[in-house]
Amino acid sequence: MLFVLILTGVLLLYLIYALLHPEKF
Repeated sequence: MLFVLILTGVLLLYLIYALLHPEKF
């Protein structure tokens, strides 16, 4: 369960980063 929470957190951070820096994608 902890692994799922960590994976979800990383995916959310990556999504937020992509939204803040759209020129890199």
